[in-house]
Amino acid sequence: MVFSSHLFVFWFLPFVLGLYYVVPVRRRTLLLTLLSYLFYGWANPLFVILMFGSTVVDYFCGLVIAAPATDPDGTLNPLPRDGPRNRKQRLALLVSIVTNLSLLGFFKYFNFFSDSINEIAQMMGAAGPLFERTLNVTLPLGISFYTFQSMSYSIDCYRGDAKAIRKFVDFSCYVSLFPQLVAGPIIRFQEVADQIVTRTHTLEKFARGIAFFSIGMMKKIWLANPCGNMADLVFDAEQVTTLDAWTGVLAYAFQIYFDFSAYTDMAIGLGLMIGFVFPKNFDSPYHAATITEFWRRWHISLSTWLREYLYIPLGGNRRGHTRTYINLALVMLIGGLWHGAAWTFVIWGGIHGLFLALERFLIPRFPRITLPRIVGVGYTFFITCLAWIFFRSDTATAAMGLIRTLFTPGANGNASLITAQLHTPYFMISLLAAVGFTWFAPQTWDWTRRMGPVKVAVVIFALFSSVAFMTIQAFNPFIYFIF
Repeated sequence: MVFSSHLFVFWFLPFVLGLYYVVPVRRRTLLLTLLSYLFYGWANPLFVILMFGSTVVDYFCGLVIAAPATDPDGTLNPLPRDGPRNRKQRLALLVSIVTNLSLLGFFKYFNFFSDSINEIAQMMGAAGPLFERTLNVTLPLGISFYTFQSMSYSIDCYRGDAKAIRKFVDFSCYVSLFPQLVAGPIIRFQEVADQIVTRTHTLEKFARGIAFFSIGMMKKIWLANPCGNMADLVFDAEQVTTLDAWTGVLAYAFQIYFDFSAYTDMAIGLGLMIGFVFPKNFDSPYHAATITEFWRRWHISLSTWLREYLYIPLGGNRRGHTRTYINLALVMLIGGLWHGAAWTFVIWGGIHGLFLALERFLIPRFPRITLPRIVGVGYTFFITCLAWIFFRSDTATAAMGLIRTLFTPGANGNASLITAQLHTPYFMISLLAAVGFTWFAPQTWDWTRRMGPVKVAVVIFALFSSVAFMTIQAFNPFIYFIF
């Protein structure tokens, strides 16, 4: 069930809000949990069992970790940050991490690694498949998000950054909360711990939630979807001209940005409607003047998670320059693999890791060389677009072929069919609108802080026009649902 669908907009969302504001306050967390499980299980009820199992393990691991800091009356307290941890606490943390990574590894990477082993074996001269795969594993929706989120709870409790939660239903609500369940943002437990127990509901917050949801819907329907159609025409074609290749690459850069930022806007808006305030997840990433700055602005919840739970534990920048460069590259390679079980995602992560390390090496050594910011923005957007080619392509060979076309003027000049399909007024206007929104429009986060009559009119137009246009669009996926 996607947010930009009639089922969600006209049935599920009104049903949720109606029940939520009718039931007593003390029952709302339980209601949200049950409705979130309904939302998640809509595509495949078996996925619910998997998420429930992960939730149970991390809940009890949290209680074991918190046991030494529990008062006689049962009150849970955060552990001292610098205090020792006993054997049971270390074992509970290990069980939580191993369980979540095992679930993620099996369901997301079983097919990938078995196929990779067979490919390597064939390259070395094996007569047939080395690994006979009789099991085809289906990837559960959102498993990359909720396993990271649930695992961060145990780690935060162990570190003393958060206190464990006593009520199972409260923890279940944190893990399963439907607005951000299947595509983020990745919410750390300490960011919403107090809100799960007690949250405020105001008309102002609800109105801002509607504004967030409406603007997100408009970005999805009016910008991401047509850009996605353009990108598919190019990336799925056998041959394209140089101009068409550049058009398709730009379209994909805008598709993935507006698709994911739209989902985030809608998730934040839905959260506000039920009293939750989620953290900001995008901060105009294509305004960044370096790759380092890009990762402070793009998918902030993921980059924060990788920094807090991977980069810093690996040593961060505390063990010398060489180790810092290795840590940056390693984190981005893992970040690439987290996005998808394919070597193209690893290459995408490797490109970003390489440039993060290069910037870390070069910028401190040439502090007096300052380029105009527009040059930095252009460099960053260029590198990001080239990396997106690997992210979108089915194979590394296809990605390299498209890159060669980009830098071969006049390549495939006879590929006129794609050109005719691509360069229509609708697609070109959509692409120009994406450019305008990217670099000249205010962020939803800032624009919705204060609502006046004009903004209310814009919100109403955005919502109703998007819903109307949604009825005639056949192309309406959310990219990050597959990660």
